[in-house]
Amino acid sequence: MIADARQRPISCLPRPDIGRIVLNAEVEPVMAGVCDICGKTKSFGHNVSHSKRRTNRDFRPNVQRKRMIVGNELVRLNVCTRCMRTAQKGGRSA
Repeated sequence: MIADARQRPISCLPRPDIGRIVLNAEVEPVMAGVCDICGKTKSFGHNVSHSKRRTNRDFRPNVQRKRMIVGNELVRLNVCTRCMRTAQKGGRSA
């Protein structure tokens, strides 16, 4: 059970295949550009100018440091704004 520190508890659990949150609520050190709940990372695409010339660019997720309750402990997680929005709306079943 994960909850925002100032909001109601939700049932949005981290994906087990990512492995960033262990069962005893310890957080492994990972890079900040990755969401700890959904695993969203940066993706790649193109800037397209008026003359249709394409240059490479990257799309980075909006990842924020957030204190959340995992189990019975308060931990800091890197959470994307989509997961924060889902958590605020009442969560989803994992």
